[in-house]
Amino acid sequence: MLEATTNTAEVPVPNPALAAEAKVAKIAVTVFPLLVIVAGVAGFLLPDAFKPLAPSVPFLLGIIMFCMGLTLTPPDFASVAKRPWAVVLGIVAHYVIMPGAGWLIAVALNLEPQLAVGLILVGCAPSGTASNVMAFLAKGDVALSVAVASVSTLVAPIVTPLLVFFLAGSFLNIDAGSMVLDIVKTVLLPVIGGLAARLFLKKLVQKVLPALPWASAVVISLIVAVVVAGSAGKIIAAGAIVFLAVLLHNGFGLGLGYAAGKLGRLDDKARRALAFEVGMQNSGLAATLATAHFTPLAALPSAVFSVWHNVSGAVVAAWLARKPLKES
Repeated sequence: MLEATTNTAEVPVPNPALAAEAKVAKIAVTVFPLLVIVAGVAGFLLPDAFKPLAPSVPFLLGIIMFCMGLTLTPPDFASVAKRPWAVVLGIVAHYVIMPGAGWLIAVALNLEPQLAVGLILVGCAPSGTASNVMAFLAKGDVALSVAVASVSTLVAPIVTPLLVFFLAGSFLNIDAGSMVLDIVKTVLLPVIGGLAARLFLKKLVQKVLPALPWASAVVISLIVAVVVAGSAGKIIAAGAIVFLAVLLHNGFGLGLGYAAGKLGRLDDKARRALAFEVGMQNSGLAATLATAHFTPLAALPSAVFSVWHNVSGAVVAAWLARKPLKES
């Protein structure tokens, strides 16, 4: 997970991993969209070089989630107990707004079934791995951002398959049970493994923390290259409509996420955090599930989302950072 923080006078975050990653994460989040774009172009131009790597996508996602687990600490979960209302609001907003928006956009744009399922799958995924650093750059509530991202990931093995089954079942046959097992293997177990390593190998983990944003960026870029390679033949025909769908999806998430915090009477820093926790998705997970359960074309929305939500997130974060925080 890409995470960052600032001094305690601005954002009091109990997680020392955030301070360790701050400078590196700022650079990574700037360069990351470029890496993903280069990877996507490489996958499109050299599909035969990346297609053989398709079976390794779940393993690559496991690496990302293990890195996320390494950044988590017990205080991150303690913050959930201290602010249950804000965290619950963030989780509910995330798993209501993005799945619902994905379904509405898929229907409104009359997407073909594979693309519709792919877009809905992105919406049903947990929070994106770069959402925390976007919250930091936007001067938002980083502690709340970490808490919402962590809980949304931990509940994903149950919530994501159920939502996909309910919303995408009219487009394609959905094997929710198999999807549960896949998410447990590629998300939950690696996160728990990373958390355990953080607890029992503290000194070693502390040394590698600054490199985690780069490791995640490189691995996600590789996943995008593989996904694009799998659907290279149809990208030209479907690319424009997929980009429009992703742009609308991400835009609704960022805007309605902030609005949810406002309706919940959270302060401005918390609203900024929820904007990114709702609008940024774990597109790597969505791409993995789409590749495993459907066709490479179904993974195309995830690949486009991987690029766009980091670009839009960085732009929105920079814009919010220039706006003074509103009084509670």
